[in-house]
Amino acid sequence: MTASHHRPGGGFQNPWVGASAPAFSGVIKWKLVHGTTRPQPRDPDPATFLRRVEPAFLSPHAPADQVSATWVGHSTLLLQLGGLNILTDPMWGPRASPVSFAGPRRWMPPGIALEALPPIDLVLQSHNHYDHLDDRTVRRLARLQPDAEWLVPLGLAPFMEGRGVRRVTELDWWEEKQVGAISVASTPAQHFSGRGFRDRGATLWCGWALAARQGKRVFFAGDTGLHPEFVSIAERHGPFDLALMPIGAYEPRWFMRYVHMNPEEAIEACRALGVRTMIPIHWGTFKLTDEAMDEPPRRARAAWRAAGLPEDGYRQLAHGETLTL
Repeated sequence: MTASHHRPGGGFQNPWVGASAPAFSGVIKWKLVHGTTRPQPRDPDPATFLRRVEPAFLSPHAPADQVSATWVGHSTLLLQLGGLNILTDPMWGPRASPVSFAGPRRWMPPGIALEALPPIDLVLQSHNHYDHLDDRTVRRLARLQPDAEWLVPLGLAPFMEGRGVRRVTELDWWEEKQVGAISVASTPAQHFSGRGFRDRGATLWCGWALAARQGKRVFFAGDTGLHPEFVSIAERHGPFDLALMPIGAYEPRWFMRYVHMNPEEAIEACRALGVRTMIPIHWGTFKLTDEAMDEPPRRARAAWRAAGLPEDGYRQLAHGETLTL
């Protein structure tokens, strides 16, 4: 793949669509026009569709030939693969926001307390949005897990190092790094970055493909719209025994379609990736967009069935629940 995701003059862009990020004018239209003139779906009581259970991961480490995933919430999972303990997009904050008094509030507490984590060997960061990258969480992890190695997309190492992370490596799309018995590759994603008004596209965004020496393969999509490179990811790094796929934050479609897959698109991506088992993520923790909070998994399960995929391959987890393959 060419470096067309590198923006002329610096920074990054999506190579497949004209706009690399939703424009601020679109936010105004969404919130002040669309949000006030169209009926919004009502969210049900969280107790009717969200559960929290006790985790069942192995500590300090699982056997090298075992694969397990424990959903902490949103896009944060504890993976046990190739004898390593791996965190994805660690977010333990109460709000997905730059401030403590406003912004999307967590609907469910984290499925694992930060202090209850086993020894973390590897942290995978997909991008720098507040629902995926939390300042206080990074600082706490840097203190509690000082030996963890962090893999981040281009441009994010200074953020991590400034908060105490000792071991961090930046990767561009398609670059790989060996960590213990696992090969980790940064993969293309269709999204954007930014934590303020002046840094849109200053750092890269990505997904992650992991291959253990024992043969098991896991894909973490990060945050992404549907793009044409899922087939290439499968050809280079698949097929995948397990995929962690985002299914939420997709309405209104005219605004979100280029940066977030809807449930049907997530299943389409799974088919392109050759996925055997899928865990739906990026739902049920923070309310970010207009769809009802309980809608994404219902639509995703229906799309999985409509695609003729094995019924036991769709594995929706409760917060804290551990799936062992």
